[in-house]
Amino acid sequence: MAAIHHGPLTRAEQTARLVGEQLDGVPCRRSEAAGDYLPYLPTREELPPEAADAWTEFLARFTAEEREQGPELAAAALAEFTGTVDGDEPRHELVVTHNFLVGWLIRAALDAPKWRWLGINHANAALTVIRYTPDRPPAVLLFNDTGHLPAELRWTGFPPELHV
Repeated sequence: MAAIHHGPLTRAEQTARLVGEQLDGVPCRRSEAAGDYLPYLPTREELPPEAADAWTEFLARFTAEEREQGPELAAAALAEFTGTVDGDEPRHELVVTHNFLVGWLIRAALDAPKWRWLGINHANAALTVIRYTPDRPPAVLLFNDTGHLPAELRWTGFPPELHV
């Protein structure tokens, strides 16, 4: 592991520190781009008709400042946390982040429309792994894996009817 990046919220920093304590010499780095924010504000016309009302209502809760800053941070996250690395040595980095950014990174890896970060939901403390290889599209190797957690901590953040 080359680095652990985390957002500015206390819970992300605490999680990164806990992971870092298990890994000798891996630096923890605070990054605004790893934070909890609205990555993209779709227009109603971009959304599927069956979900447009609910998502438009949900997105209306965000402030003008959040609507402006979020996409800037999302662009920074793509630049900072995605793509291949320079040189021939593989590099593994951990990003301790939040649901919206995980959805945004998965959406980008799958080359899905920008609005599609919506509905990509991630459990608390779940693992997602995206591999970036030269001359190939990104590969989502793991998504929302909670197998490392005790059963009672899996699926936190989801209503009971969505637990599997």
